[in-house]
Amino acid sequence: MPSVSATDPGAGGLLARLAAIVGAEHILTGVADTAPFLTDHRGRYRGRAIAVAKPATTAEVAAVVGVCAEASVPIVPQGGNTGLNGGATPLPDGASLVVGLARLNRIRALDAVNDTICVEAGCTLAAVQEAAAAAGRLFPLSLASGGSCEIGGNLSTNAGGVQVLRYGSMRSLTLGLEVVLPDGRTWNGLRALHKDNTGYDLKQLFIGAEGTLGIITAAVLKLFPALKAKATAWVSVPAPAAAVSLLARFRAACGDRVSAFELIGRPALDLVLKHMPRCRSPLPVPAAWSVLVELADTDADAPLAALLERTLAEAHEAGDASDAAIAATLAQVENLWALRENANEAQRCEGLGIKHDISVPASRIAEFLARADAALRVWRPDVRFITFGHIGDGNLHYNLFLPSAGDDTAFAAQCREANRIVYDLVDELDGSISAEHGLGQLKRETIRRYKTGIELETMAAIKCALDPRGLMNPGKVL
Repeated sequence: MPSVSATDPGAGGLLARLAAIVGAEHILTGVADTAPFLTDHRGRYRGRAIAVAKPATTAEVAAVVGVCAEASVPIVPQGGNTGLNGGATPLPDGASLVVGLARLNRIRALDAVNDTICVEAGCTLAAVQEAAAAAGRLFPLSLASGGSCEIGGNLSTNAGGVQVLRYGSMRSLTLGLEVVLPDGRTWNGLRALHKDNTGYDLKQLFIGAEGTLGIITAAVLKLFPALKAKATAWVSVPAPAAAVSLLARFRAACGDRVSAFELIGRPALDLVLKHMPRCRSPLPVPAAWSVLVELADTDADAPLAALLERTLAEAHEAGDASDAAIAATLAQVENLWALRENANEAQRCEGLGIKHDISVPASRIAEFLARADAALRVWRPDVRFITFGHIGDGNLHYNLFLPSAGDDTAFAAQCREANRIVYDLVDELDGSISAEHGLGQLKRETIRRYKTGIELETMAAIKCALDPRGLMNPGKVL
C-alpha cells in the first residue's frame, strides 16, 4: 500500500491538508517543536515523525485520522507523554504522524446526582479532580504525575495508582467513551449509565489498548462523594509478610475506609531522602520495610484517628508493626505522601535501572520477593533492589540498580536475563508482567512468552477487525 514518510515529497501535500483541518500553527515540524513528542518520559525511546498534529475537537481528530487513513499514514496518539514503556513514542522510521491531544481539554458535563463527569481526553488528571472537587465530588484516580498526565493516556493504559484497592483502576471508573476509529469514523459511546446490558461492552476494548485500536477523545467517568476525614500513618514493619498481615488486619477492622496501602523498601526510601531535599524521614531510624496507610471517610466526624491508633496497637502486639508515625497536620500528611510519590523521580536521578511493574496476588507478595531476591543475587550478587508499590492490590515496582550510581548503561543492557528471572516467577505465581504501565514497545515481544496462544490470537483478531491496515500506534502491544 502507498504511504508517506518524513522524506517523501508527498509529505508536503499531506501537511497542507492537515493544516487546513487544525490550523497551520498546530502542525509542528521543526526540530525544537517536535522534540518533546519524540522521546518518552524515561528517555529510553526516541523516534521520528512526519509531524505533530494538535487537533482541538473530536471532529478535527476524525478528519486528521481520515486523511491519514486515505494516505496510509500511521498514527501515534499521545497524551501527557508520562508513560514508562514507550507506548506513546513513534518508531524511528519517521513514517508516523503524532497526534497530540492536549487541546481536547474541556469538561463537557458534570452530573452530581448521577455522580458522573464527561471530559475530553486532553484534560489533565488534576483538572478532572479539581472539577469534581468544585462540585463536592471525588474522582479517585491518584497518580504522582497528575498535573501532567492526561485522561486519554490514563484510559489507554488502564491507569491504577494508589487507591485501586478501594475504587479500582480506570476500567472500573469509566462508564462511556467516545473514540475515533482507524478509518476516521467516530463511535459515540458516551453513556452515563451504571447499568447497560445490551451486548458487548465495547469501551473495554479501547481501555488499556494503548491507542492501537483507535483514539479515545472523551469519556464519562464515575464520581464519588468527597472524602472529609483522613488519617495517615507511616508504619515500620519487620518484613513483607508482616505488611501483608497488616493489610488484612486493617481491612478487617476498617473495611472500605482503607483507601491506600503502600509498601516501601528501605533502599527506595533512601533514594528519595538522598535526591529530594524537602523530604524527611518520619521516624528516627527507618526500618527495612515501611507501609504508608491512609484511612478516609465521607463523614467529617468519623473517628479515623482512634481507629488507626487502635489497629496499629493491635498490630504491634501481634508483631506486625514495630513503630509508627501518625500524621497530625496537613504538612505531615503531605510529607508522608511525598516519600512515596517521589520514588520514581528519585530513581531517575540515580540513573538507569532495570524496572519491573508486576502484580501477583497480595497473599503471594512475600513469596515473590523472597524468591526473586534470591534468584537475582545468584545472577548478580551486587544487585540493589529498589522495591515499592501498591501492596493493597498486589502491584509492585520491583527495580534493580547497581550498588552505586555509575556505569549503569551496561547493567541496563542485561535486562533480558533479569527480566526472564522475574517474569518467569511472576507467571508461576499467576501474576502479570505489567500491572499498570502497559506493554508499549518495552514488553511487546516479552508478552508472547506469557500469553496463551488463544489470548494472542484473539487480540490479533480484534486488532485486525478494527485496524486491518495496522495504522494505529504501530509497533506497540502486538
